[in-house]
Amino acid sequence: MELAQKLDSYGKPAWIALTVLGFMAWWPLGLAILAFSIGSGRMFCGKRRGFGRWQEEGAEAVRNAFGGRFRGFPSSGNRAFDEYREETLRRLEDEQQEFKGFLDRLRQAKDKAEFDQFMADRRNRPAPSPAPAPEQPQDWKQN
Repeated sequence: MELAQKLDSYGKPAWIALTVLGFMAWWPLGLAILAFSIGSGRMFCGKRRGFGRWQEEGAEAVRNAFGGRFRGFPSSGNRAFDEYREETLRRLEDEQQEFKGFLDRLRQAKDKAEFDQFMADRRNRPAPSPAPAPEQPQDWKQN
């Protein structure tokens, strides 16, 4: 999957361009690329589970552009409001991190419960009955 990794390094526009080129070359190829990119979660902002790589990279880029924890906002002229805004943004970022952790723990607990249920079902499954032993031929001469 070197091609997929290379395209991932360029981001979503590379996948879109490859899909368009695939359709231009031969429509089943374009359809296959489209199905792969949607199925793998590369065409959405986030993957099916939690935040996707693209969304996290976008949030990180915004943080870096605004100087870390959004300290790059211009001053409003009101120092009390600026401090309130910084504290609120810091609190929201902390809550976002806590919520991500909560979702991860929730997914892990759900996976563990499903696995435990599978193992319990497997243990409680009735043992397969042994095949009946072939009957011994009866001696017709005995009376």
